[in-house]
Amino acid sequence: MLVRHFYLAGGIASVGLGIIGAFLPILPTVPFLVLAAFCFARSNPAWEQRLLNHPRYGARLRDWRERGAISRRAKVSAVAAMGAGVVFTGLTIGWPWVLISIAVLLVCGTWIWTRNE
Repeated sequence: MLVRHFYLAGGIASVGLGIIGAFLPILPTVPFLVLAAFCFARSNPAWEQRLLNHPRYGARLRDWRERGAISRRAKVSAVAAMGAGVVFTGLTIGWPWVLISIAVLLVCGTWIWTRNE
């Protein structure tokens, strides 16, 4: 019972971060909604279905759940945003901190790019 409440709280928090990410370009939306769907599947299946049936994000969530797929447009957007983060880090705080951004781009960008489409 207590575990269900933790999943519910995690789902609500993830939806909140996803909503914020819809308006802030540096924060992603769909990964938080994927996490929310995972949490709601274990706490509130009706809310999970609402996410999966959402007109804008539902198809992306179902693609990830069924095939582990990320659309090409989403891949390009994610890698471009990480690249912009590298440039921003390099211009603002510089060396050696930019190496962290480069490492994130290389590791996460490679992982994203190798997912199904």
